[in-house]
Amino acid sequence: MKRTVILALALCLCAVASAQEQPDSSDLFFRHLQLNEVVVTGLAGDTKVKHTPSPISVIRPTDLMGRASTNIINALAAEPGLSSITTGAGIAKPVIRGLGYNRVVVVNDGIRQEGQQWGDEHGIELDGAAVHSVEILKGPASFMYGSDALAGVLIFQGTPVAPMGTVQGNISAEYQSNNHLFTYSLAAGGNHSGWVWNARFSDKYAQAYRNSINGPVYNSGFRERAASGMFGRNASWGYSRLKFSYYHLTPGIIEGGEEGSLTSLPGLPFQQVRHYKVVSDNTIRLGEGNLKAIVGWQQNRRQEFEESATECGLDLKLNTVNYDIRYQMEFPADWKAAWGFGGMFQQNRNLGEEYLIPDYRLFDAGLFATAFKQWRGWTFSGGIRADFRRLHSYALEDRFEAFSRTFPGISASIGAVRPLGEHFTLRTNLARGFRAPNLSELGSNGEHEGTLRYELGNKDLKPEYSLQGDIGLDFNSKYVSVQGAFFASRVDNYIFAVKNGEVSDEGLPVYAFVSGLAHLQGGELVLDVHPIHSLHLSSAFSCVFAHKQGGEALPLIPAPRLFSEIKYEFTHGGKTFNNAFLALNLDWNMAQNRFYAIDGTETATPAYALLGASAGTDVVIKGKKRFSVYLIGTNLTDKAYMPHLSRLKEAGVYNMGRNISVKVAVPI
Repeated sequence: MKRTVILALALCLCAVASAQEQPDSSDLFFRHLQLNEVVVTGLAGDTKVKHTPSPISVIRPTDLMGRASTNIINALAAEPGLSSITTGAGIAKPVIRGLGYNRVVVVNDGIRQEGQQWGDEHGIELDGAAVHSVEILKGPASFMYGSDALAGVLIFQGTPVAPMGTVQGNISAEYQSNNHLFTYSLAAGGNHSGWVWNARFSDKYAQAYRNSINGPVYNSGFRERAASGMFGRNASWGYSRLKFSYYHLTPGIIEGGEEGSLTSLPGLPFQQVRHYKVVSDNTIRLGEGNLKAIVGWQQNRRQEFEESATECGLDLKLNTVNYDIRYQMEFPADWKAAWGFGGMFQQNRNLGEEYLIPDYRLFDAGLFATAFKQWRGWTFSGGIRADFRRLHSYALEDRFEAFSRTFPGISASIGAVRPLGEHFTLRTNLARGFRAPNLSELGSNGEHEGTLRYELGNKDLKPEYSLQGDIGLDFNSKYVSVQGAFFASRVDNYIFAVKNGEVSDEGLPVYAFVSGLAHLQGGELVLDVHPIHSLHLSSAFSCVFAHKQGGEALPLIPAPRLFSEIKYEFTHGGKTFNNAFLALNLDWNMAQNRFYAIDGTETATPAYALLGASAGTDVVIKGKKRFSVYLIGTNLTDKAYMPHLSRLKEAGVYNMGRNISVKVAVPI
């Protein structure tokens, strides 16, 4: 620990010693306002953040580099309104404003990621090193992405195409002290006369993590490998790109006992998760607009090894073909519009000796239209979509009977943004979301090894429909900025799993899927004060209150949270050290005393606070950035804690203790 403190102090002293003339506070204010000028995925084409009526967060590359995490979802969980359902250090699933699983759509390489996302015990099949930036859309977005975008959307953007006539590369590495995580990533890309390409290989492995109560958490190690590439053509008519990726995760299954592996090679039980993807991404200038066509193929293979390291029990193979065709056009008088269709074909097969869900096939299609208009200081945007989903489940042995279900749905959104004077901006939005139940909710019947429970589906479940209102007010001045976003949502036929009081033949508690009317309210409040040059004092508060009709709390709702940070930026334009900073943060998660207590499904979670710190700088030699280095400490007081959304909470397994991370990135 002494070495870590000395290294942090040395880094800060070097940054101070090399500091140049400081910019005045107006320069800092300008940099703060730059976020409003960021272009994000819009209703009728790309648009600026300041014109979006729904809350949206943009996570930039420097933000990602300054965070220590064991997976990309946990790296985003510091954002207000976003949390994660975790299983140890290697697995996390996104939750937006209290809603997760199939209610959050993840978009990567331009298509929605499909990989058994209903399951608790595996995360999102993404290489975090390949993520350049992230857009977080909060609120129903079914009118843009179809079924499942009830809570919102995470859009992962890859590395930008290299400038014309250049070849670029990057080497990055990270080490974490708690679980001896080591990861490295090699990337290169080029652009020769409009012919563009890139390639990346990443490798990560981690041993068992530790905390002050459990000591080493057996079988919490994991291994992750990923490769990706792109080849395409940029021309006056548009662009055409072919992308491919491969992802392989081998995580241990943590059961809370004293047996298992302490290395990065998990012992029994463990999983093998592989994800293959090929995407054709095309944009053609046609008439006064652009025709965009994306077609992708994905295969997700998930295997659970329980009693043998060579013969799996559960073995699911999911094939998905995604398609999205749309035409985007700008009209006179500040109108923009887009219309088109999209959906997917899907087939899932059981290849193992154990079964949780039956084989099935799925067809999904939707027609949509969106529009964007600026008028007398107002910015209006909205859209409507009609979806059709057909699901057929096959009979399998004596456990599953064949059945078919059809789910039509209509979703829509309308919103407006209005500046109020020089400093204030008002945002309002009303949206209707739609989500068809997934096959696990409809037809599961078996032991779910990774969750230590037996699950029973319900073939009579109806689609979820939400009606959500959002209102936001932003204030920006020379020294202070405040963003407030508040929402209220009603979800008809809200689906969740609860204990039914029975025990399976294997001795596991039986969870059954039920549904009912749900109400959710909450929001986010973000404050940033920069009273002097280079100093930022920020706080972000987020909360969700959710209950069924009748007053009972809903399960898996995150506790209210306050994240505060003090950050000092030493240099901008320094000759040796550039963009150097030092930050101290406190992550206070309040007690969650509103929980689903029926049949012991959930228990209360006490409050806890985590202290963190970070420092970083770019190192400049002969006027050129040679490398960047970051030192990040999390849970510095070695606090023993269990988040309310930890799946290991019931097993008595605490989260990671004190952890020090060192990151280095070298451009080539």
